Amino acid sequence: MKRRGVLGGLGIALLAPSLARAQRATLPLVGFVSLLPEAALKEQLMAFQRGLQEAGHVAGRTVTIEYSWANSAPDLLPHLAADVARRHPAVIVAAGGNVAALAVKQATSTIPIVFTAVRDPVADGLVASLNRPGGNVTGVAILAGELDAKRLQLLDEIAPAEGPISVLINRNNPSALAQQADLDAAARAVGRRMRPLMVGTVADIEETFATLGLQPDRRLVVAADPWLTSHRGLIVGLAARHHVPAIFQWRQFADAGGLASYGPDFSDAYRQAGVLTGRILRGEAPANLPVLQPTKFEFVINLSTARAFGLTVPSAVLARADLVIE
Repeated sequence: MKRRGVLGGLGIALLAPSLARAQRATLPLVGFVSLLPEAALKEQLMAFQRGLQEAGHVAGRTVTIEYSWANSAPDLLPHLAADVARRHPAVIVAAGGNVAALAVKQATSTIPIVFTAVRDPVADGLVASLNRPGGNVTGVAILAGELDAKRLQLLDEIAPAEGPISVLINRNNPSALAQQADLDAAARAVGRRMRPLMVGTVADIEETFATLGLQPDRRLVVAADPWLTSHRGLIVGLAARHHVPAIFQWRQFADAGGLASYGPDFSDAYRQAGVLTGRILRGEAPANLPVLQPTKFEFVINLSTARAFGLTVPSAVLARADLVIE
């Protein structure tokens, strides 16, 4: 009797993992394809799951999420996207701007897709319009073009100087030429000229900063781009080494030591993507879900970096900041 009891208990113990796997297999699957590495998106992943919960879903309880990481290597995205599509998930989330979204869209025309932070999804051919996306794609747009002029203006107030304002642009981004045109127009709007600095490799970034550091007027705007964001530690470090006052889109740059940032709340964009994903899991069609736009914006100044550059930030500018890092 005792031996049978032991065997019975062992059978239940062995069966439990199988039951757990079976339960997970019955849950809808969300495939999450990211250009950026997991370590770079810890806060954003929590925000995404909060958005899912707002829409009535809990990861591991009502939905299973499987993550695929390109670790800042864009060339891996098509392979990862195709692999995820072969698993026939209920939704695929494309994290990492238009590069990730385009790779996932090429992998499937039927599985619903939610992108997390795309500059101009209409111009990139991801959706027909913001209000009526059509097809199988929707997501969160970040309005980068509309904010470029504001960043240029803020940099002009924080680090005033004559001459052109340099802009760091990833030449491999499908929107690179559009970014250049938007930034050129934004520079003219504030009475400045724009000097584009095109990069595509880490060596390019290092060489560009070395050259820029020799210029008498070396202010810099770093264009919104997932690949550039993935190298924010390098960029912030080079800006400090070569004494280049720079403004960025995402707060993460200012947190890492960058002079200033102005743009949408990056984490809130992922929360919005989580809400859209949850709505699709409830049965809504992406074709009818309008592309969401940012509701929160952050202006951050790193005052310790400003002091290191010998800059005195006007009190009126400090008063407008959402966060001043001492």
